[in-house]
Amino acid sequence: KIMAITDFQTIMLPLMQFASDQQEHSLRETIDALAEHFDLTAEERRQLLPSGRQATFDNRVSWARTHLAKAGLLVSTRRDYYRITARGLDVLAQKPERINVAFLKQYAEFREFIKPSIKNHDEKAAFDVSETTETPEEIIESAYLRVRQELANELLELIKSCSPTFFERLVVDLLVTMGYGGTRKDAGEAIGGSGDGGIDGIIKEDRLGLDIVYLQAKRWDGTVSRPEIQKFAGALQGQRARKGIFITTSFFSKGAVEYVTHIDSKIILIDGNALAQLLIDYNVGVFSFASYEMKRIDLDYFTED
Repeated sequence: KIMAITDFQTIMLPLMQFASDQQEHSLRETIDALAEHFDLTAEERRQLLPSGRQATFDNRVSWARTHLAKAGLLVSTRRDYYRITARGLDVLAQKPERINVAFLKQYAEFREFIKPSIKNHDEKAAFDVSETTETPEEIIESAYLRVRQELANELLELIKSCSPTFFERLVVDLLVTMGYGGTRKDAGEAIGGSGDGGIDGIIKEDRLGLDIVYLQAKRWDGTVSRPEIQKFAGALQGQRARKGIFITTSFFSKGAVEYVTHIDSKIILIDGNALAQLLIDYNVGVFSFASYEMKRIDLDYFTED
């Protein structure tokens, strides 16, 4: 779902108008005021960046403030607090229709701020921030999600080329890494042992074996439809089981997804993409080769008593 407001540049002028009273304002109260200004719904305010670590609107307000401060229109007074500057008041006196990156480029310090660093990189990697409607975090996270999805696609193709036996072992490795199945040895013995009417194996829900989860693992290319899930659900009832996981390398039909919401047994459906994403999350069959930290100035550290 796309947010009602377009981008962080749209926020700049309303933010300046909010600060025009020349009082010190916190970022939190600014976010609340601007959310009301843009008439955002509660759902829109809760929308998160792909990382899930920050609200998208909060992020956009924060970056709008940063850009305005880099142009000298606002000044940080302490951590997450700011006020308007004399330059900022002069800008508002001009009654601009819009304040955006292109407008801020008239200030040398802002041009220095947005100048790309290409010391050790190909110049093609640089981009003009005035050409994008995304905040830096959104740009980074969008790129990260594209790289991650491409990795998931490659993983899935590789899994489909492996043998059914290897696929079952991969499922065991994933579930054990996620905390199921007790020891790897216990889980290995449980998988593939029953072969009872649609059940490929069983695995402990926890290390103590307080409950059992029944598994169906299908390395398929075709869509898994409702009859396959009904067969699995019937097998669970035959075992007086309450929980099951159906994992496939393909997809589930709409009917299959709807079916599991209307039965007593708790059946979790994991399709190919979800499987690949779990493998990435739990580092099964993949490894990390690079990581990046994003940091901000800790203004509290620089506050003198």
